[in-house]
Amino acid sequence: MKFFISISLAFFLPNRPFAQNSSSKLKDSVSITLLDQKTKQERVTLIGAVNVAAYLGTMTALYQTWYKNYPQSKFHFFNDNKEWLQVDKVGHMWSAYTEGRVNMEMWTWAGLPRKKAIWIGGLSGLAYQSIIEVLDGFSAEWGFSWGDYMANVIGSGMLVAQELGWKEQKIQLKFSSHYQSYGNNILNTRADDIYGTNLPERILKDYNAQTYWLSANIRAFFKDANLPPWLNIAVGYGAEGMFGAVDNIWTDKNGVTYDYTRVKRYRQWYIAPDIDFTKIRTKNKLLKTIYFILNSFKFPTPSLEFSNKKVKWNWLHF
Repeated sequence: MKFFISISLAFFLPNRPFAQNSSSKLKDSVSITLLDQKTKQERVTLIGAVNVAAYLGTMTALYQTWYKNYPQSKFHFFNDNKEWLQVDKVGHMWSAYTEGRVNMEMWTWAGLPRKKAIWIGGLSGLAYQSIIEVLDGFSAEWGFSWGDYMANVIGSGMLVAQELGWKEQKIQLKFSSHYQSYGNNILNTRADDIYGTNLPERILKDYNAQTYWLSANIRAFFKDANLPPWLNIAVGYGAEGMFGAVDNIWTDKNGVTYDYTRVKRYRQWYIAPDIDFTKIRTKNKLLKTIYFILNSFKFPTPSLEFSNKKVKWNWLHF
């Protein structure tokens, strides 16, 4: 939830010059360096206020819609590393990476030196996600998960390391999802119960329908390649057949127990072409911002799937 608030706020920032390639990034850096001190201070104050407002608003919303409705306890730890075939862990990586990416560019726009913007903005995703882990630690039904925390570290670390080492994101973490029907009334009811009933809930919660991608820009690694600068190759990870955290046995609100262990839980690996929108040249600042936002998500393309010891072709992968 907090990620989408950050994205929305970033979209409406005035004159957001999100960089899209090495030359435009250099021009943006020069223009930001030339900002007068008053303008820099105004931007720093604005970005600080945006972060505080987004953080407080998100924490309040999380408490009201989630933590308030569940019993609290003393702080404790919880090992959930075996749950959901680790799709949730990859989701933590993506959230920390994306939150950090947005904040890093915000602070760069505000006029902070690039290295300082990398550290402050890049690690903000880890900081925001860690607060949620602490809140989980006081929830009786969950707890502080070291697995989630380490996934957050990896996501933020991937962002910061590439900026410091390459001065760009040659490999990006991306997300795709879709609404999925399970062709069975009992399974569809179960999915409604644990994943939600409307499209936004399903996209954010249904681990069976989610894919997380490592999307690499080909020209960033092969400068002389006669290929479009925006062409990426992406490797994806997902899973299927999950109707519970660790197994497919559950009891509904009427006390009826269902055993669907016959539904196989399995991992899925994908390879597919992708688009790096930030490599599409444009002088329009609004388009730059739109491209920056779109780059958090995998562009729908055909994909090659490897699962269940088989190879499958998907004509269009969301």
